[in-house]
Amino acid sequence: MGGKTAAEPGFTLAASGDVLPHSSIIKQAAADAGGDGYDFGPMLAGARPVISRADLALCHMETVYGENGHYTGYPTFKSPPQIASALAATGYDGCSTASNHTLDAGAEGIARTLGAMDKAGLKHAGSARTEKEARTPTMLTAGGAKVAHIAATYGTNGIPLPDGKPWSVNRLDKDKVIADARAARKAGADVVVFSPHWGTEWQDEPDAKQVRLAKELTASRTAGRPDIDLIIGTHAHVPQAYEKVNGTWVVYGLGDQIAGDMINHSGARDARGNQGTIGRFTFVPPKRPGGRWEVAKAEFLPHWFNTDEGRVVNLNAALARGAEHTELRDRIRRIVLSRGAAKQGLVMAK
Repeated sequence: MGGKTAAEPGFTLAASGDVLPHSSIIKQAAADAGGDGYDFGPMLAGARPVISRADLALCHMETVYGENGHYTGYPTFKSPPQIASALAATGYDGCSTASNHTLDAGAEGIARTLGAMDKAGLKHAGSARTEKEARTPTMLTAGGAKVAHIAATYGTNGIPLPDGKPWSVNRLDKDKVIADARAARKAGADVVVFSPHWGTEWQDEPDAKQVRLAKELTASRTAGRPDIDLIIGTHAHVPQAYEKVNGTWVVYGLGDQIAGDMINHSGARDARGNQGTIGRFTFVPPKRPGGRWEVAKAEFLPHWFNTDEGRVVNLNAALARGAEHTELRDRIRRIVLSRGAAKQGLVMAK
């Protein structure tokens, strides 16, 4: 636990935002499958060069899965399970699964979702089928490190937890998050990554609760060592700022990775709901045994989901090919850097 030194290899971690298959996304996946099931691979292909090259890649699976062709979009989602295999083929190693839609299909929806992810070889954090699973830290390996992934959501759209299964989905409670982080560290984690589903939808700036919780969680330490090494937030449906808080990188909101045409609280289509980023963080081993794995390089990549074509677009890659997305790319960059992250070392990657 924390005993590795600089002789061990470091690793890169890439993280992306909400995967939210609206009805139009399900139809696109059916079309891409050519009439035989659902294929989400083509719409994710634009993210694959970045995701597949990372040593560890994490997504946010916002919805639960349906079965036997019974799939629905907003407001209660039941997504085709084929999305799990597409995420794995894109290069993702695991996903957070705690969101306000985790209980859309009750305990059965959680079981179907985690079962499909298991079959696809995707780790998952934030929801559980059994109490033992809920208590067991989600562990991944990257470079010379053991990485724990923990996740929690602010709520479940008023849907109560299943009877007798209060552990089905992690709720966003500061003390519980810290306890889970410390348990992961005791289980051998060198790096602890936390995925909160939080914030105010359609608000570019992090809200007061996000800012306060980020300060509290990054301030938590055991024997002088931070309990949490990276926070990668989702839920707001728009890109939000990155910021280093108490020496720890916090992504308040990654934005959406996959979503249909998004309608905001005013009832209008809002193009911001199809904008997002991929965060990429290069961790290096501690200089001394028992020290912290540090982020030596912090980067972000602006991306966009083109709903007309049903494809993820890496905006810088598209610009390099001559596409006219400069204004869109620059808007995302402005939001990401709005809390001073450039001075803290964050750079936009190509």
